[in-house]
Amino acid sequence: MSRSTPRAAGVLVVLLTVAGLVLSGCATLPDSSSPQAIGTLERGPATTEVAAPVPGREPDLLLRDFLQASTDPTNRHRAARQFLTPTMSESWDDAASATIVDKVDVLVEERDGDSATYVVRASTVGYLEEGGIYRPADGEFEARFSLVRTDGEWRIDRLPAGVIMDRPRFLNTYQRRSLYFLDPTGTAVVPDPRWITGTPEQTASQLIGLLVEGPKEVLAPAVKNLLEDVTVIGSVTKADGRTTDVGVGLGGIRIDFQGVGSMGRQDRELLAAQVIWTLANADISGPYQLLADGQPLDERFPNGWTTADVASMNPLAASSVTVGLHALLDGALVSVAETGVTPVRSFFGASDDLQSVALSLDGELVAAVENTGKPAPEPAVQLMVGAYSEGGAEPAVDGESITRPSWSPNNNSVWAVVNGTSVVRAVREPGTGRVTVVGVEAGAVRGLGDRITELRLSRDGVRAAMIIDGRVFVATVVPTTTGEYSLTNPREIGFGLGGPALALDWSTADTPVVQVAVDGSRIDALPSRNLTPPVVAVEASTASEFVADSRTVFQLNNRDPAGDRYWREVPGLAGMAAIPVLPG
Repeated sequence: MSRSTPRAAGVLVVLLTVAGLVLSGCATLPDSSSPQAIGTLERGPATTEVAAPVPGREPDLLLRDFLQASTDPTNRHRAARQFLTPTMSESWDDAASATIVDKVDVLVEERDGDSATYVVRASTVGYLEEGGIYRPADGEFEARFSLVRTDGEWRIDRLPAGVIMDRPRFLNTYQRRSLYFLDPTGTAVVPDPRWITGTPEQTASQLIGLLVEGPKEVLAPAVKNLLEDVTVIGSVTKADGRTTDVGVGLGGIRIDFQGVGSMGRQDRELLAAQVIWTLANADISGPYQLLADGQPLDERFPNGWTTADVASMNPLAASSVTVGLHALLDGALVSVAETGVTPVRSFFGASDDLQSVALSLDGELVAAVENTGKPAPEPAVQLMVGAYSEGGAEPAVDGESITRPSWSPNNNSVWAVVNGTSVVRAVREPGTGRVTVVGVEAGAVRGLGDRITELRLSRDGVRAAMIIDGRVFVATVVPTTTGEYSLTNPREIGFGLGGPALALDWSTADTPVVQVAVDGSRIDALPSRNLTPPVVAVEASTASEFVADSRTVFQLNNRDPAGDRYWREVPGLAGMAAIPVLPG
């Protein structure tokens, strides 16, 4: 069997249908700087090299140039203030808000020789909030701008508070980076995407500042931050103390923390994992010289840490468990090899009535939705849970409908939605195999629509992605004081998909299928070569996406060159109408 790769918590692969056709798309995530309003983000020393407005520019073109310049927050949007009259420049509140728009139209309302009023109309696609947090949106934007001719040049003398940023320019100016916090068990790091901008030399300081500040509000109840009561002494430097080109090229990073004194070795190692993976996945190389009040954070690493020292927490690591690709074929679970398929030696391989299947991350357990074959008003389907090899399976819950199951990261419980509204966990006792069904508090989710048709847990178990009435949402999974779970703070992230979503799964990229960033900031199309609509199912890992179309199962390798990516038929499933199955 081939080695499987786990789902990542950053990007969703979503299967769409529009007017009978399947579309494709993808998205990514961001990071920001020290705790300041995004509108007043400082990039360091004041600069003097800022492009001036073009002389003789017509007012409508000057207004478009102003919107382009507004994506640069350096020195309180100094670049954009050049397009304002001196009085307006002094009074403009650039920190009030940051609205990201697309499809901008600049329409003249009135104009004479020395004054003009224009209406800017656009589609609102999101907001950039304090701390570099992206919040997707869907709506119409309209604002009025007045311009006057000053010393022969047009300048803006009235505009709304806040910053308006054109989306393409925003995506070119800001970078999406992830902060990493700890899951409730302290065994995995959880990404918290932010958008940052500035020079490469300032990236490390910005990320560490945000890490100390803590997770975004919607994520905070589900994660831990060992830097919560920690401060940074002095500046972030290269490992040898140099203050130039910090985080650029070789030379590593040195950070001196205060407030770590009472931490034990295990917590210090977890703190290091948060810092190292936040920096490493922002392309800031080690060694990572981590200090506590001027002394090594851990005496085992006096010369600095590397990613190998916290490899067990790598958020992008492939699973060490050899599970391999499986498929649902003619109602049974089969393992897939290049030479063909083999039925699993258990209840799940002997069945001919399975509707959907999920493998636990360690490959030891299986959950499946089985057709009961009973006439109405008896339940049409039931959730079955059992061992992968040998033996039978225990019925967990039944209903008119049950979504495709999704395993928790600890491999002892599986989640599903019964009858479109009730979210449940089926917990299997390791010794006896007995299955107990427990409800999940999901009131915040049920109010978003009539029916949940898909629910998939992220690999770290901290987020749940759902399709509700064809729309894509992400909620935070929060453990309660009684040992149960609740779904909180649901956010719609699939604005602009172009049609109802049919299926989804977690991937790492940030198409008949689309990839959508977990913060909703991007939707990017994947290739559609070789696929024949309708596409009916999707599975994803860090390395590949799998889909089932009208003919067979296809795989898209994320490591192929961009110009050579296309869907390839999975050899062992050639010509078979099967549904791909990966662990999770």
